Amino acid sequence: MTRTDPDGTRTADTSRTVVDLSVVIPAYNEEDRLGPTLDAVTRHLEQSGSRWAAWEIVVADDGSTDATREVVTRRRDPRLRLVTGPRNRGKGHALRLGVAASRGRRVLVTDADLATPVGELDRLDRALAEGHAAAVGSRAVPGATVGDRQHRVRELLGRAGSLVIRATAVRGIRDTQCGFKLFDGERARAAFAASRLDGWAIDVEVLRHFQRAGWPVAEVPVHWSHRRGSKLRPLDHPRFLWDLVRLRVPVPRPADAVAAALFLVFAVALYSGRFFDPAGRRLTDSLQDQNQWEWFFAVTADNVAHLRNPLFSDLQGVPGGVNLMANTAMLGLSVPFTPVTLLAGPAVALSLVMTLGLAATATAWYRLIVRWIEPRRGAAFAGAALAAFAPPMVSHANAHPNLVVLFMIPPIVDRTLRLCTGARNTRPTRDAVVLGLMAAYQLFLGEEALLLAALGLLLFAAAHAAVRPRAAREAARPLLRGLAVAAAVCLPLVVYPLAWQFSGPQSYTHIDHGPGAANPVRALFTFAERSLLAGDADRADALSLNRTEQNAFYGWPLLLLALAVAVRLWRRPAVRALAVTAAGAAVLSLGARVHVPLTGVTVPGPWALLAGLPLFESVVESRVAMICAPALGMLLAPAVGRLAAARSPGVRCAGLLAVGLALLPLVPAPLRSEPRAEVPAFFTDGAWTAYVRPGESLVPVPLPEPAAAEALRWQAAAGLGFPMPGGYFNGPYGDGDRSGVYGVPLRFTASLLQDVRATGVAPVVDERARAAARADLAYWRAGALVLVPQPRDAVLRRTVDELVGRPGRWVGGVWVWDLHRGTHEGS
Repeated sequence: MTRTDPDGTRTADTSRTVVDLSVVIPAYNEEDRLGPTLDAVTRHLEQSGSRWAAWEIVVADDGSTDATREVVTRRRDPRLRLVTGPRNRGKGHALRLGVAASRGRRVLVTDADLATPVGELDRLDRALAEGHAAAVGSRAVPGATVGDRQHRVRELLGRAGSLVIRATAVRGIRDTQCGFKLFDGERARAAFAASRLDGWAIDVEVLRHFQRAGWPVAEVPVHWSHRRGSKLRPLDHPRFLWDLVRLRVPVPRPADAVAAALFLVFAVALYSGRFFDPAGRRLTDSLQDQNQWEWFFAVTADNVAHLRNPLFSDLQGVPGGVNLMANTAMLGLSVPFTPVTLLAGPAVALSLVMTLGLAATATAWYRLIVRWIEPRRGAAFAGAALAAFAPPMVSHANAHPNLVVLFMIPPIVDRTLRLCTGARNTRPTRDAVVLGLMAAYQLFLGEEALLLAALGLLLFAAAHAAVRPRAAREAARPLLRGLAVAAAVCLPLVVYPLAWQFSGPQSYTHIDHGPGAANPVRALFTFAERSLLAGDADRADALSLNRTEQNAFYGWPLLLLALAVAVRLWRRPAVRALAVTAAGAAVLSLGARVHVPLTGVTVPGPWALLAGLPLFESVVESRVAMICAPALGMLLAPAVGRLAAARSPGVRCAGLLAVGLALLPLVPAPLRSEPRAEVPAFFTDGAWTAYVRPGESLVPVPLPEPAAAEALRWQAAAGLGFPMPGGYFNGPYGDGDRSGVYGVPLRFTASLLQDVRATGVAPVVDERARAAARADLAYWRAGALVLVPQPRDAVLRRTVDELVGRPGRWVGGVWVWDLHRGTHEGS
């Protein structure tokens, strides 16, 4: 009897009783050759005695138009089964049907011409008995013999194809195309089910699957003779090469594509207030960081377009300039986005980077979870969504692309884990080289994120070693060897940029973030300010540095859920290690001194051991809690997967409902946005060019600083045509002190103008103040001062009039004080 599947395929309707061996034979118009092949295989298996006591032959007909099917059905042998496809699609499709229908503990795949005698089965069987997962009959290894040979041209094409296969897809196997292979049954069914090629390259795809899964494959010499009637046609050679290309650039599964699309929708929804008009709107809670990041993109594009050093700019902080490498300018994206920045503006470039980068980060976590933690796509999606859209990530999404565009971190974790697999890793050197290249690139995306990732991996490694010490010892040597190779690849690429960062112009040693940089314990259990349902802005503000630094706020329901998952799945070593990683990161984020809630008692925290170390001394310690986001996501994924597969509907529904309720308070509202003020025509129309000569700067009143950096936007709108003193960047304090500060230390005039804006009180301006102002303007090489309309601009204007000694002029929507004597007078 046969049954018809939904895709039109007809398969033999037999029980799933396990047999010792399944012989799968793909066939297309083989009415002449199939009969003798079936006779030979049947005779050999009947004579094998107890070794193959129970066996079956599965003929996979690929839409034959001759009597191939009748050759099988006429025999009426229950051990002979027929699987048919509705139309001819290729050898790969036929094998996929046949192997899926097989029931054997071992599966032999052989061609219908039986070019390799079935008696060679014993050699392949011995290879599997030695521990291999597959044995490949080979014509190209010592001991192989060839009877009747192919045409010389086909032999040459075969050898060339073998070289291409070894170079691009399957290493170490010299003959992938011999049609005689023996597999472990369950692994064969898994590999063929995961395949997608329908043509002759199916052998390459399946063997590649075995190698990537770490399943050992033996290449066994066999006897082979060419048979007439080959179905290989001339056009099959280019199709084969195209299939090799498809293997190298795999097409995602529909579920994976849907997951990536949903992550993009989530990112656009989060940024919806700015995404559709990035030049005209700003994120309200970004403080001045949006101006700063747009300036980074603008100045990087300008440096690239004019072939200037991308690691430095003299457009802020006159006369010292800005060390861009020391300012997380995200050169890894700002440089390749140069065309977008030049054509559409830095606001559009930054918006695209943050939106697409956040979606790409979620997709990268999804792929990592599917590969290492939970293969069920829905469960992996839930875990990746938590990893990328957790409250700390949403908070930083306001202002810090270097801490949310983390699409390189999951691949770095993946390559590191591959190095730990030892003998199962067929390409450890390649993985190490790729890891080194990835780490180098991540350095130009965000060094702090790379440092936090390394810290998280160290926590995970320590926990996993405690859980599975033997596995840790086995992984240590290949891991350390791989990390040494990765370092050898990475360091030459980054040594000059790092030397510039730490020893170049305007470099600094460390930066102190001041009190309040650690998380209070309550911040871990409280809901974030942007929680759609449970946000409390006042409470969140009281527990964080500012709205861009809400680095915990996971909420008590999620932490209770994580505890329950850890207890329920505690037997799984990865779950234990992930739970310890999340807990360790949370404790470290509490800082060097931990305030015990409700007691007024302060105790030393473990961060004190790291706080004084190089690099760590500049880390905002509350950000260490960001490590919890992917750790919690990876804890969530297997729990959701297990609940989704629960047999009891009650358990499944109750469990998933509990998970949903725990995650619901974490769903973020879209980030707040507001219209941006228009840039005055003085900058956009080029009027400034009449007041700033080559080598001179334009001085905004007051000078730009971290709390008021709108002048950076004006400068970008003017095509970065003039430098200016002050600014929003990290640099050295000065006067021999290389400690880092935000902005620049205030000189007399800058401090005076800042106080006037803050208080609205006009100062007493005497000759001493005028002399100090003249010295400051000379230090800044100022060509003019500019006052844009703003709160308290009247008192600011009077103050500058007195400092300069003459009134300013209204030009292009701003007040201008020209510092060139006699220039523009009377105009």
